[in-house]
Amino acid sequence: MPFSEDNPLRVQTEDILLNSDELNRLILDSASEAICGCDSEGICLFSNPSAARILGYDHPAELLGKNMHALEHHTRKDGTPYPIEECPIYIGFQKNENVHRDDEVYWRKDGTSFPVEFWSHIVIREGKTLGAVITFIDITERKQAEAALRKSEEQNRSLLQINNAIITNLTQHALLRSISEALHPVISFDRCAITLYQPERDSFRFLAVEGELLSDYFRTGQEFSRNETCGSWVFDHQRPLVRRDLEKEQQYPNERRLAAEGIQSMCVVPLTLQGKCIGLLSVVSQQWDRYSDEDAGFLQEVANQVALAVQNMQSYQEIDSLKARLEKENVYLREELRAEHNFEEIVGNSPALLKALHAVEQVAPMDSTVLIYGETGTGKELVARAIHSRSSRNGRALVSVNCSAISAGLVESELFGHMKGAFTGALERRIGRFELANGGTIFLDEIGELCLETQVKLLRVLQEHEFEPVGSSHPLRVDVRVIAATNRNLREAVQAGRFRSDLFYRLNVFPIELPPLRERRSDIPQLVAFCLSQFSKRLGKKIDGVSRESMENLVNYPWPGNIRELQNVIERAIIVSADPILRLDRDLMPVAAAAKGMEAPEADPPEDRQADLKSPRPLLTLDEVERNHIFAALQHAGGVVDGPKGAARILNLHPNTLRHRMDKLGIKGSRRRLS
Repeated sequence: MPFSEDNPLRVQTEDILLNSDELNRLILDSASEAICGCDSEGICLFSNPSAARILGYDHPAELLGKNMHALEHHTRKDGTPYPIEECPIYIGFQKNENVHRDDEVYWRKDGTSFPVEFWSHIVIREGKTLGAVITFIDITERKQAEAALRKSEEQNRSLLQINNAIITNLTQHALLRSISEALHPVISFDRCAITLYQPERDSFRFLAVEGELLSDYFRTGQEFSRNETCGSWVFDHQRPLVRRDLEKEQQYPNERRLAAEGIQSMCVVPLTLQGKCIGLLSVVSQQWDRYSDEDAGFLQEVANQVALAVQNMQSYQEIDSLKARLEKENVYLREELRAEHNFEEIVGNSPALLKALHAVEQVAPMDSTVLIYGETGTGKELVARAIHSRSSRNGRALVSVNCSAISAGLVESELFGHMKGAFTGALERRIGRFELANGGTIFLDEIGELCLETQVKLLRVLQEHEFEPVGSSHPLRVDVRVIAATNRNLREAVQAGRFRSDLFYRLNVFPIELPPLRERRSDIPQLVAFCLSQFSKRLGKKIDGVSRESMENLVNYPWPGNIRELQNVIERAIIVSADPILRLDRDLMPVAAAAKGMEAPEADPPEDRQADLKSPRPLLTLDEVERNHIFAALQHAGGVVDGPKGAARILNLHPNTLRHRMDKLGIKGSRRRLS
């Protein structure tokens, strides 16, 4: 409606506007900001409805005549008293200065506080401060927005730090330490842990634990059943779990342990990869109601990154382990290539040998444990290699271990490995032979020499397919085929208490008996020919064959050292031979030693051989032949058993094996020359 000069409404409006008191009241009442006026002592002279409403009063009149500092500004935000002499508004009165603050709180009628921003404009008349007009607003929403923004920035900064930690830290302790340092500014905790699920045992294991709150139970490497922990719920539902009052909310055994340690609240979130839970990330606090659903949401974002980090770390460790294993295998295979094996192939076609080879053909494709019996030098390792090469595991290495060649104190470390610091001198982690043979075959030669304590651990490997390295409480699982060999009678050892019966029955699944060379004399000519071919090529000599006399002597000799002894005799003969036809001189022939220095007989004419058949000369027993042969070797070595020039080296026997035979045959050795 247009205004005209005689319009009554216009006249009424002009009257109101011209009336300054009503004009001021109208302005005050319509303002959304709180406005009040005080004298120089802080007594409220006027107030608008917004001031009363913000301070929790029903009407502005309730504020009039009251000391505003005592009413709304009496206490700091930390709860300590706020003397009026320290109030910025009062100080402004004293200094004739306007004041603006946004870092303090005002208090409502109901005793609650709120963050406030206020402006104090002093009123001066004739140079004297009469009071001030104070304007203030509730900035709760602004402070909350600022806090949320700061928290978001801290969270993003924390996530960035965690991402950098994932890239730069590939070990479990360094990873969790970096994650812990990045989390602390955002989420307070007394202990943080990464837990991984062990599907093969349906359990959880602490991968790493970080924090100032120490515990005997909640520590790195500790493993516990899945049903013992609230993590099972998180794992199954793949959702965060928040406990605000653990004393009241505890449901699982691990929560009772936490409460006993003084833990009041906790937050557990799943580590998920491609929809599959692989473990848990958890934080705990001794403060009640420490974690909110918002904290759980942020911790879940962290857990998503940690899951990737754990996967990267496990991949790195697997690559590192495979690399170390490959290096060990390469070293081992190089050592094997440098080692001197008796034969590249099994030579012979005697019935006794063919029976053993038939057994090899039967068991090789299977994954069964094999126990090879045979005297020293009969080719037990060669048969083990034949079994491995014909098995499905031939793509991996055959790891050989001579149990008698390892000292009792180091045999466990050699077989099962050890952790860094497991004992004095353990400067780094060592991969044991069983771990090295994982996926392949391990050949345990001279199995009867193992001590009873090691036999127990070996039995566990055969039964459970797992073992614990020396200095570790965490078992390692392996997939290894075991082939064992012995020159002892293990049944007698079991009866004597030197060998565990349960281990014997585990090993004796498929026994193979290798015949000694004296029981396969028909193979000796072939073996001699094979040795001639190998050694003449290696030694650079042209040898066409062996004289008939020498061959007869070789066939008739009992060979207590079996093929290994035959090999040594042929090699020595080739070294000293000057002719293409090999003739074994008296000092080279084992018969010379067996005959105690008697001359080797000349080849008899046919008529003399018939006479010999009618009245044969008495033959020595096998023990006598072996005793004379060992005695001759000891004479040659000056009574020394071990060492580079000892009798054991001459006979190509292990020193312990030679000493055992000497004891059995009643031979007493010394470092003096034997007469």
